[in-house]
Amino acid sequence: MTAAHPLIRLANVTKRFTKGGQDVPIFNRLTMEIASGDFVAIMGPSGSGKTTLLNLLGGIDRIDKGELSIAGKRIDDLSESKLAAWRAANVGFIFQFYNLMPMLTAAENVELPLLLTNLPKVDRENRVMRALSVVGLHERWDHYPREMSGGQQQRTAIARAIVSDPQLLLCDEPTGDLDRESADAVLTILRLLNQELGKTIVMVTHDPAAASYAKRTLRLDKGTFVPTEVAA
Repeated sequence: MTAAHPLIRLANVTKRFTKGGQDVPIFNRLTMEIASGDFVAIMGPSGSGKTTLLNLLGGIDRIDKGELSIAGKRIDDLSESKLAAWRAANVGFIFQFYNLMPMLTAAENVELPLLLTNLPKVDRENRVMRALSVVGLHERWDHYPREMSGGQQQRTAIARAIVSDPQLLLCDEPTGDLDRESADAVLTILRLLNQELGKTIVMVTHDPAAASYAKRTLRLDKGTFVPTEVAA
């Protein structure tokens, strides 16, 4: 999909890793665009570059060559400190295994990204409760991860990802550790965030049922997008 003003733009991106003294190419002149408000599922075999792509989009990893722009801003040119600040303000991450702190309550876990801001405590608390309400967990704010199901833990992780109101959500196998019912509940929330709140979502998944919640599906194979695009 090509948009006049894409939120995400990769132009001739090259990325390589060194493993065991060998140069391992991941992407070679990869080009893609994702429009603001899109919900894209990315599928492909293991080793095709799916997670690497998410890490590049989120500024966790850096490209070797080419250009990477988010909302018209070249993030590949940013210093480490500016990149960290940009990431905290603009990107929410959702992982397969939740990454919640076991000694913190749901509310305290959700608040973590806000501790990097200058928001007063009352404003942080209001944002936390709004985020928990979006995922249907406002009544579980004082529960610890061990007191919640896997689906509830993932919904808490989603609340943490959206609490700073980022424009981009990056999801790496967000339902990979969940049963079908819990997975569908999480995916329904992601679709709501996309349709009702206008979040742009890029989701890596191996599950066709999960991909069906996205607006479109792209397939990566050996670091290249297969030309065929599957509409959800």
